[in-house]
Amino acid sequence: MSAGPAAAGGASPSLGEVVVDGARLETAWWGPGPEEAPTLVLLHEGVGCIALWRGFPAALAAATGCGVLAWSRRGYGQSDPVPLPRPLDYMQREARDAVGPVLDAAGVRRAVLLGHSDGGSIAAIYAGTHQDFRVRGLVLLAPHFVVEAVTIAGIEDARRRYETTDLRNRLARYHADVDGAFWGWNRAWLDPGFRAFNIEAEVAHLRVPVLILQGDADPYGTAEQLRLAQREAYCPVDGVVLPGVGHAPHLEAPEATLGAVAAFLDRLREHGEFPPGG
Repeated sequence: MSAGPAAAGGASPSLGEVVVDGARLETAWWGPGPEEAPTLVLLHEGVGCIALWRGFPAALAAATGCGVLAWSRRGYGQSDPVPLPRPLDYMQREARDAVGPVLDAAGVRRAVLLGHSDGGSIAAIYAGTHQDFRVRGLVLLAPHFVVEAVTIAGIEDARRRYETTDLRNRLARYHADVDGAFWGWNRAWLDPGFRAFNIEAEVAHLRVPVLILQGDADPYGTAEQLRLAQREAYCPVDGVVLPGVGHAPHLEAPEATLGAVAAFLDRLREHGEFPPGG
């Protein structure tokens, strides 16, 4: 099924869907197609979806001249539901089973994976475990490589807000199965067994340039995630710490985020890793 691009430069995405392992996943594409320009592939956060990227994909396409592909993972947005509980290695499974097939279905030729939070972790796992020559770099927004105490505290607070405030109603605007989306993420992270989550080995095997953006007011993580990547990764890791910014740099500091991403892509182009054509 189609995951094709919108007309070049269009602010409105072309909507489509792909089927991966029997599950229907909604897709959206902004800007030029893969035969015309490289593609920025967006992987959303733990309770995210296409719609919750808001205006960022269109701004990203306009700022970089790249096509932008996003999809809602199974259990999120308008994609098919996922059985609960999620396994504690759900991010590893997503990297193993879904990322490559989505790139295949969309016809992606050259790409930078841009992941937020859980999506950043999935992007790092994929690039650290798959020799996919289409992937020329990673942009990771507030990724998780290990579990920090602040992360657990933030997720416990999210549970409280989901149960006692209008958070559930607000998320229900975007997710066909809002309880599945939220509890699948929340209960996995708060399972005592999840404290063992650690993808340092995958980070150590990264072989493409990486840009990490981390807010210094992030309630779900600290700059230790960035420092870990700079210590462990074989490849160059550029880092930007954004003062006063929380867990969503692309929404809280969009100009700084777009500027950092555009500069990173320029560096890739200078080294011949990300030429303008598809």
